[in-house]
Amino acid sequence: MKIALDPTPFHPDLPFLELPKAVADAGYKYMQLAPHDAFLPFYVHPKADDELVKDFAAALKKANVELCSLLPVYRTSWPDERERQTAVRNWKRAIEIAALLDVHVINSEFSGIPERYEESEAAFYATMEEILPLLEREGIRINFDPHPYDFVENGIDALRITRGLNSPLVGAVYVAPHTFHYGNNVDGITALAGKRLRSVYISDSYDHHRSHDLRYIANPPGTNARVHQHLKVGDGDVDFKALFAALKKNGFLDREDSIIVSNVFAEDETAHETSVYQRETIERLVAEA
Repeated sequence: MKIALDPTPFHPDLPFLELPKAVADAGYKYMQLAPHDAFLPFYVHPKADDELVKDFAAALKKANVELCSLLPVYRTSWPDERERQTAVRNWKRAIEIAALLDVHVINSEFSGIPERYEESEAAFYATMEEILPLLEREGIRINFDPHPYDFVENGIDALRITRGLNSPLVGAVYVAPHTFHYGNNVDGITALAGKRLRSVYISDSYDHHRSHDLRYIANPPGTNARVHQHLKVGDGDVDFKALFAALKKNGFLDREDSIIVSNVFAEDETAHETSVYQRETIERLVAEA
């Protein structure tokens, strides 16, 4: 099992090629790269040419950090064909970049529009039909998180959708701060996922269903926006003891290729200290499980 850092909190203050050193300085051997404006931005075409890819690989080697996964996010399941085809083009270059970096795991989100569920699901399958051969050629596995406001948000439903692809290359991501959008069903989700559960992200969030849906408030009332946090462990409502017990039962903690990612996004002012805290906390939770 690999414990990795998502260095997003360092993005505003550090040049892109200094991120691996920040990961190493926080005591991590592994790194997951989330969208970054200089490399793989959200939704638009990758901005990394082969020269930047080589420079990034050199920075990783110098810091003695392994890039265990990439996290590109595109409009994979967008119900409008023009946007979906753009996503396919973006995916082709992102997969090429992953291969150049010798990265064999890509984590992502479903995207799409929840109010257009059937069209978005059809778009997801259409996109995957186009990119799965590329992933197979490069030996890359892809895992999906049903992110808040993706066309599918429930954890069980998301697993059924990926199972419908009938491909061993496609697996699941469990994102702890999305627990309450997934249906608050960690035991059921991890049991159904089995070995297809390949990555878990660790940060905390409030349960927006508590206090008769007023644990936190979004205005205007009835808005279709989704609100959640990525807080450090202990600052929200996620039951991490239950989560790690479920991961142990699943076998996730004992698989060499499992990836746990610290991804706190609410503590930029204390990015280093929080990253160290997260690593130590994850190590303790693993040991206790």
